[in-house]
Amino acid sequence: MALISTAPATKNNLQEAIPTASVCPVCLKRIPAARVFYADEVYLEKTCPEHGFFKAIVWRGLPAYPSWMREKIPNHPTQPFHQPETGCPFDCGLCSAHRQEPCCVLLEVTQRCDLGCPICFASSSLAPSSDTDLSLVELWYKRMLQAGGPYNIQLSGGEPCLRDDLPEIIRMGKALGFDYFQVNTNGLRLAEDIDYLRQLKEAGLDVVYLQFDGTDDAIYQTIRGRAILQQKIKAVQNCAELQLGVILVPTIVPGVNDHDLGGILRFALQHQPAVKGIHFQPVAYFGRYPQPPRNEDRITLPELLSGMESQTEGLVHLEDFHPKGSENSYCSFTANYIIQPDGSLKPLREPEAGCDCHKPESAKEGVKRSRAFVAKHWTYQAPKTISSSNLSLGGWDEVLERARTHHFSISGMAFQDAWNLDLELLQDCCIAVAAPNGDLVPFCAYNLTNTHGQALYRPRP
Repeated sequence: MALISTAPATKNNLQEAIPTASVCPVCLKRIPAARVFYADEVYLEKTCPEHGFFKAIVWRGLPAYPSWMREKIPNHPTQPFHQPETGCPFDCGLCSAHRQEPCCVLLEVTQRCDLGCPICFASSSLAPSSDTDLSLVELWYKRMLQAGGPYNIQLSGGEPCLRDDLPEIIRMGKALGFDYFQVNTNGLRLAEDIDYLRQLKEAGLDVVYLQFDGTDDAIYQTIRGRAILQQKIKAVQNCAELQLGVILVPTIVPGVNDHDLGGILRFALQHQPAVKGIHFQPVAYFGRYPQPPRNEDRITLPELLSGMESQTEGLVHLEDFHPKGSENSYCSFTANYIIQPDGSLKPLREPEAGCDCHKPESAKEGVKRSRAFVAKHWTYQAPKTISSSNLSLGGWDEVLERARTHHFSISGMAFQDAWNLDLELLQDCCIAVAAPNGDLVPFCAYNLTNTHGQALYRPRP
């Protein structure tokens, strides 16, 4: 596969080109770029003086790209750790020019993993590796408070559940004032060791953020290297038994599991009220991936939305979805529902969706809503018993109770790699990774790797 095209491709239906900036996928130098519109497709195009022309699809289909944009009033970090010197993406930490404070911070507590997935952000493996020392975890917590936290915390890795002392890490954070914890896990240990899961809950774990790529073992064999569907199901069942909320997190790879969007949604609904939602992630090509991607190797946010609509026979609709208020509009989508007794989904309009779209939104308010939403709606809500004597307004108490226990969210986030990185989007990022030196680096910058596997921020495994 050729890395370099000698000149930009041309099409008769070229409509518009909007300038931005990116990096070269080979040398990672900052270079000019443009979002180029061809009918209902949008590409990021850029040329490195040394390594040539690159073109990556960023948007296919409806809703139309311009209609998805929501202008935001920037929310610069109040206590930045860096000042911009060489320019984005080389001053991350966060720098004062960044346009959003963190909503969620990932703590990579180990580089060990019990899977060797062909696709991995962190390039984790089965080989012996190290765990993050508890003193560094404590430093991360204190640095986040210094930066303006507490923020929502995601414990990640590697596979964080390989650490026996993960409950201690949660307790440490809780004692320092961090209220919300989710664990980003493949679920293998949680399927086998319910006592360990119970320890996590007792320590203060709020949500299991479960890697869940589909409802067929052939999918796992391709993406994860092993047939592990039954372990995924058992992990969900164990969470349900202990009343722990679960968010299913599918990595969607074209030609592998993009046909199973409806199957994933139906599985989630079958395992309510433990499963509180789905967070789709189109595959991004950084970390461990064998070769540079082609455009047919990518799936964009509109394609996920249209795929869900067609594969669920009207259970969800395109108009249910809208951009989130916490990050750049083009990074994500979200929709919220109440699951009705007959299994249908009643769309809800959250406050962030009721904006006056002709006026800029406050990014500060958006990130506050996002933190609060996740803490409230991604956690397990145990049903209450409602007596007939308490019913009012024709059963309004029952309606409110169902909204509490059977709230269901569908969201997605498109991470950027060296080929499709748009620095305007990166500057709005609200997902940060705690670096070994205590800096808070935007997720896509931290994981960015070039064609040789070299990174700007992530230490070599």
